[in-house]
Amino acid sequence: MTKIAVIGSNSFSGAHLVNIVLEKTNWRIIGISRSPEYNHIFLPYKYKKSATQDRFVFFKYDINKNLNEIIKILDKEKPEIIVNFAAQGEVQHSWDYPQHWFNTNCIGIVNFVNELRKKEYIQRYIQISTPEVYGTCEGKVSENHTYTPSTPYAASKASGDLFLYAAFKSFNFPAIFIRSTNVYGIHQQLYRIIPRTIIYLKQGNEIQLHGGGHAIKSYIHIRDVVDGILKICEKGKIGAIYHFSPDGEGQKVRDIVKMVCDIMGYDFTKYAKVVDDRIGQDLRYVLNSTKAKEELNWNPKITLKEGIKEMIEWINENWEEVQKQPHEYIHKE
Repeated sequence: MTKIAVIGSNSFSGAHLVNIVLEKTNWRIIGISRSPEYNHIFLPYKYKKSATQDRFVFFKYDINKNLNEIIKILDKEKPEIIVNFAAQGEVQHSWDYPQHWFNTNCIGIVNFVNELRKKEYIQRYIQISTPEVYGTCEGKVSENHTYTPSTPYAASKASGDLFLYAAFKSFNFPAIFIRSTNVYGIHQQLYRIIPRTIIYLKQGNEIQLHGGGHAIKSYIHIRDVVDGILKICEKGKIGAIYHFSPDGEGQKVRDIVKMVCDIMGYDFTKYAKVVDDRIGQDLRYVLNSTKAKEELNWNPKITLKEGIKEMIEWINENWEEVQKQPHEYIHKE
């Protein structure tokens, strides 16, 4: 039986990977996160109460504070595949405590991988990176684009990636890098733009558009990203970077909010409020996913409109519980 360790298994993307691995494979999953398992509405594998959860075991450990314990677990289980989602991931707030972002996204990765590079059982280590490392870009960005980070978050992720690549070059450490455009879907943290817009509309609140919402982004459904990760687990090339992005040239944030308003029957002009732009906001990045399509036979399948409708249904179905949960980002060191 193949074993896969998911570091950051409580994260939005990590939890979806756990769920789909349980659904589509017979693999054993070792989940590791710094927080206890969240409310079931944020964990798809608990939300569905899958009967296959006997192949999933969870450990509450932090790569910054419990590295020895994590390594002991991995040495015992000997997973062939490790997928690392663990990161301080909120861009805007990385300016408040940049040292926290570097502790996890850079130093944490250095300490973790420096131990892992000695382990012969690892066949693939998949690092969840970010297109934020490229900064503001024109045109569709390919995997060899220069790093020009604009925030502590982006700079810390770029630093961790560079160390990983050095480990690949020097020791043939089996690192593979994934960079996806903005990931969304059901079970997402409620402070993210799409679920927050849905919630605020239902509550009758205004939606803030930083800088007027003119930054151009691309939104990729989490199940499409997980499909790509599974393909990388099977045939991704060691040392490679893969982009996962929808087709097209991206959309302004304000147009995403307007799409949600239109689907839900709300007047965009009434609920949208222009506020000052965020410091370090990248004005544009749209990724070129040709490499993933050609090498992995990967293609996005879920349209943005379909994904938004699914999120509206999920929030409506869980509205009582959603109202009890935080709707703003809460920082944890």
